[in-house]
Amino acid sequence: MSISFYARVKALADSPYAEAALAAIAFAESSFFPIPPDVLLAPMALADPRRAWRFALIATVASVLGGMLGYAIGAVLYNTLGQWLIDLYGYGAKMEALKQTYAQWGWLVILVKGVTPIPYKLVTITSGLLGYNFPLFVALSVITRGARFFLVAGILNWFGEPLRLAMERNFAAVLGGFVALVVVGFIVAVKVF
Repeated sequence: MSISFYARVKALADSPYAEAALAAIAFAESSFFPIPPDVLLAPMALADPRRAWRFALIATVASVLGGMLGYAIGAVLYNTLGQWLIDLYGYGAKMEALKQTYAQWGWLVILVKGVTPIPYKLVTITSGLLGYNFPLFVALSVITRGARFFLVAGILNWFGEPLRLAMERNFAAVLGGFVALVVVGFIVAVKVF
């Protein structure tokens, strides 16, 4: 089962839909979707290492655009959709403390949280809710999301062949490790953010 999923992801990397699928996931993850684009970015970059940088650029642009939607959800739809998403991730009770943190360290919160496994949608929605400077939010998002996805692309280019072999041998374990990292990110986010 896991190898067939890896084979499908490899096939997707070579298909005309690869970039659109990556863009869609990166866009959605920054505003409402729980699964990070790395789940698709990593296998696609391993399957076609010469396009890893292009995949990172697509993920970055789509993630920033999705972040703009997340910002709009926080700014315009917080009382309905935004509040529901924040509560879904367990942050409802922490909004007052978060407002104070953003007042002093908003730029640092955006930069740090954008490269971690902590769900970026929490940053985007909160930034909109608190009316964080939108052009600065976009610029910081480009920096932090670009750093994250280009770092993944760089690691995959540098260590690509051993990682590809490990992934082909035991895709379930590699994917499970990544999912565990995301879950730890959620737990840390709930305790720290």
